[in-house]
Amino acid sequence: MNLDFKIKNLLLICLIFLGVFNQYYSQVQHQDDFKTGADQPALYLPLLKGKTVGIVTNQTGLMSDRTYVVDFLVKNGIKIKSIFAPEHGFRGDADAGEKVKNGVDVKTGIPIVSLYGNNKKPSAEQLKGIDVIVFDIQDVGVRFYTYISTLTYVMEAGAENNVEVIVLDRPNPHDGYTDGPVLRKKWTSFVGMHEVPVVYGLTIGEYGQMVNGEGWLKNKVKAKYTLIPMKNYHKTRRYPMPDRPSPNLPDDHSINLYPSLCFFEGTQVSVGRGTDLPFQIYGSPWTKSLPYQFTPKPTAGAKDPFLNGKLCYGENLSAYKKDLRELNPEWLMKAYKHYKNPELDFFLKPAAGKNYWFDMLAGSDDLRKQIVAGKSISEIRASWKPELDAFEKIRKKYIVYEK
Repeated sequence: MNLDFKIKNLLLICLIFLGVFNQYYSQVQHQDDFKTGADQPALYLPLLKGKTVGIVTNQTGLMSDRTYVVDFLVKNGIKIKSIFAPEHGFRGDADAGEKVKNGVDVKTGIPIVSLYGNNKKPSAEQLKGIDVIVFDIQDVGVRFYTYISTLTYVMEAGAENNVEVIVLDRPNPHDGYTDGPVLRKKWTSFVGMHEVPVVYGLTIGEYGQMVNGEGWLKNKVKAKYTLIPMKNYHKTRRYPMPDRPSPNLPDDHSINLYPSLCFFEGTQVSVGRGTDLPFQIYGSPWTKSLPYQFTPKPTAGAKDPFLNGKLCYGENLSAYKKDLRELNPEWLMKAYKHYKNPELDFFLKPAAGKNYWFDMLAGSDDLRKQIVAGKSISEIRASWKPELDAFEKIRKKYIVYEK
């Protein structure tokens, strides 16, 4: 009887182990079967054979074996006429707002054309002789991150010059939810071209389909647009980045905090550019009642950081553990309450006839006025809901992937 009991227990343990192992193996298999658009060349190489190609990419245009898409295309006999580089440049090492120069890629000899500064949109001359533009950039899914604006201009130029646009899709680290104020047309700029919320919950490929489908390109032109979708991608999962998408978003934590902290760029408060923790800390010389201290200094990714050399007082959010799948205005409001400087307004003053930079990031002047008026977080978030609900009706038309 005792032996039978032991045998039954042993069998039960074996069954449980096999069940757990099979479940784990199934999950690993499923995750291993995930592929970006770039990692499915069978879907796009036939579309490029015999064509003259331009490619919009940067340091994130990597395949799973760490091969750059540019190098892969050249190796497979695809004729690339030009590499178009977005903000931060082809190698992704330029500061935010820094002028990116044209040049030549040393490895391939292909000319590099900057799509930043005064040349945000490819000209007819730059597209001359090009049949197809391939777009392959890791985005972060936030309205004021400028890669979606670059995609918009590329699509617009493609439509105007009869050049097809093929987007190799990549994960969005802020996918599966929407949040923040929705932009209004008066505040349209390169950090916000469309009437979408700060967090819009679409991959860059889905976003391009929305721009095309909703007629948001200039003069309502329509691009010939092809999406190379990902395989086994889920919108509520999070996937590792192939490389830092820009110099001051070095890791997942900075990317998670970015939608909440980027508003500080329109204020007298630093977000940690010029430190080891960009977009994980915030502070100012005029918020001395806050506990954390840091001093911005020149770095490779911030050659002349805001408040360079000045001791700042603020908060360190690098250990913040709460769910970051929402935009949190708490830190912005806290900094405003602690800010003490009678000579400089908390919000950076605009040039004559211009909008506040803070308002450009927020998409209207509502958030700034709400903070000044002392509105609560719940009141501010409630004010976003009607426009978020209206946007959701548009968004859901362009969702390609499961949750």
